[in-house]
Amino acid sequence: MTALFPHKPFRFGVQLSNSPDRTSWVEQARRVESLGYAVATMPDHFGDQLAPVPALQTILDSTTSLRASALVFDNDYKHPVVLAKELATMDVLSDGRVEIGLGAGWMMSDYEQAGIQYDRPGVRIDRFVEGLAVIKGAMGPDPFSFQGEHYTITDYDGLPKPVQAPRPPIIIGGGGKRVLTIAARQADIVGVNGSLHAGVIGPEAIATMTGEVIAEKVRIVAAAADAAGRLDHIEMNIRAFFVSVTDDRAGQVSGMAQLIGVEEQMIEDSPFALIGSTAKIAEDIVARREQYGFSYVIVGPDEIDVFAPVVAQLAGQ
Repeated sequence: MTALFPHKPFRFGVQLSNSPDRTSWVEQARRVESLGYAVATMPDHFGDQLAPVPALQTILDSTTSLRASALVFDNDYKHPVVLAKELATMDVLSDGRVEIGLGAGWMMSDYEQAGIQYDRPGVRIDRFVEGLAVIKGAMGPDPFSFQGEHYTITDYDGLPKPVQAPRPPIIIGGGGKRVLTIAARQADIVGVNGSLHAGVIGPEAIATMTGEVIAEKVRIVAAAADAAGRLDHIEMNIRAFFVSVTDDRAGQVSGMAQLIGVEEQMIEDSPFALIGSTAKIAEDIVARREQYGFSYVIVGPDEIDVFAPVVAQLAGQ
């Protein structure tokens, strides 16, 4: 099998969201760093989680090498000039350890609870594309102007400028052809997701997490990146949702399949599942880099310690 993407070194992240106090949050961040993870990420929602900008800055202040990113900021929740200034400031204050995660927004409950207009996907994506252009412009070396349908920027010089040049790496995640194509053309890191068109994590999203569906999404990214001359540049990312380090792989696969109401084969084949011994999971991650290009893998907070031997074995390889 010929790889669609040139191999990138493995790196690993942990998706964090909440903590009862500063001490626990700082200790968690330091443990993530000490175990060899490269990035701490956070969601951007209005439910029971810490606000990502101050929480990520605290992570950066508490560590020395760990990078930080939202996975991902919803473009509709904050004007892109404001977000660009916050992210550039964070990059300056962390000596260049910020990554920029940006998306068009998808979680319907956030919009409903906050009274934000939940536009159809095409409008949200149009606005996100403009927001991305504004963030890039604000982080550029000179004043810029922008005239779009959703944002108008006039002779704005975004200060401070980030430490990383030309800007911090941008991660865009998507499950649909349009967003994946945009990501392939404009992002440094492309996260491949299931379909989130329904605005909730439900049967539709889970049904699109099969190996076959994700392979097609990866082909879309590869084709768009190749056409743009960016195939060598892209780092492919996946957030693993079904993770279990265990010697009873068959039992865990069966139990997980029953829990979420799918066939066992779906869990067996899904690149979102990492189940088995440390050796088996490491073997699967290596195989999936070859098949899908995924070299940047994110797990959840409950897996920080049990997944660490995988990180120790593969990080940087």
